[in-house]
Amino acid sequence: MHSLKIVKVILLMAVIAVSLAWGTAAIAFSPLPAQIRPWLVWGFPFVSLAVLILVRPRRKALLCYCLLFILVLSAWLSMQPSNHRNWQADVAELPYGVIDGDRITIHNIRNIDYRTETDYTVRHYDRTFHLSQLRSIDLFLSDWGLKTIVHTILSFGFADGSYLCVSVETRKEVGEEYSAVRGFFRNYELTYVVADERDLIRLRTNYRKGETVYLYRLGGSPPAVAREIFLDYVRYINRLRERPEWYNALLGNCTTQIRGHTRPYAGKVWWDWRLLANGYVDEMAYEIGVLDQSLPFAELKQRSVINPKALAAGSDPDFSRRIREGLPGMD
Repeated sequence: MHSLKIVKVILLMAVIAVSLAWGTAAIAFSPLPAQIRPWLVWGFPFVSLAVLILVRPRRKALLCYCLLFILVLSAWLSMQPSNHRNWQADVAELPYGVIDGDRITIHNIRNIDYRTETDYTVRHYDRTFHLSQLRSIDLFLSDWGLKTIVHTILSFGFADGSYLCVSVETRKEVGEEYSAVRGFFRNYELTYVVADERDLIRLRTNYRKGETVYLYRLGGSPPAVAREIFLDYVRYINRLRERPEWYNALLGNCTTQIRGHTRPYAGKVWWDWRLLANGYVDEMAYEIGVLDQSLPFAELKQRSVINPKALAAGSDPDFSRRIREGLPGMD
């Protein structure tokens, strides 16, 4: 009985420590005025600890602390995402799709003309795709050096050789930089960048320093499943245009969103730790048989690097075909 009481005390202390740390971070990364925020950042943990130490009986102290935490949590939950902010030029226009039977017209497909990573001209175009002509889904992994965490992008390929690339990203305001920590605390709206591969992929292979990009063909699903996944993407993109959502670095990121779109139609994996440590998601995909099986995984990964091909292709309109030449599993 005594040991059970010790375990309960330890668990309670852990819950208090985690909630206190989360509440303090939520205040620290909130959009509160700079004059007020520091006072609350220090005030919340100070008052909380004072209550827990000084108030008696302990149940009353715990109740008071719970009320303080609920106040912070309620304020955090009341923060609403918006589509009306001073957005950076590369994410200012939201894409959307018009579904007309087999014809799907995608508006505001991004195709930036880059001079450097930060110097560019934003361009958009509209294009109509035929759902019956959807032939493939490809997975890009962009590793910027962490190995265990990468950026994942899907690209839909059509019979005419065109590709529509979709990247789940943070929608940043002018002057705003991405922070992985801030990504947990409702600092960024979620956006789906729908773009030409000469934009999304070439940015990472040709202009950003130190990024290694891998390209894999996803297989194992009938064409009808691929079409349902594409439609699911389009519907979600349209929904974000009407009802913005928060980006979440843990639950609403580039890989978990992909999993959300594909799970109803290709549910081979219910859960895997590599969905979070997504630098290994290609290994997971290989193990469940959706990547090319003609090579050992290590060789497949090595041969799937496209940086040299992308650098050689440059701004060639045939960029998508050239980066796929000779890759395992590509038609």
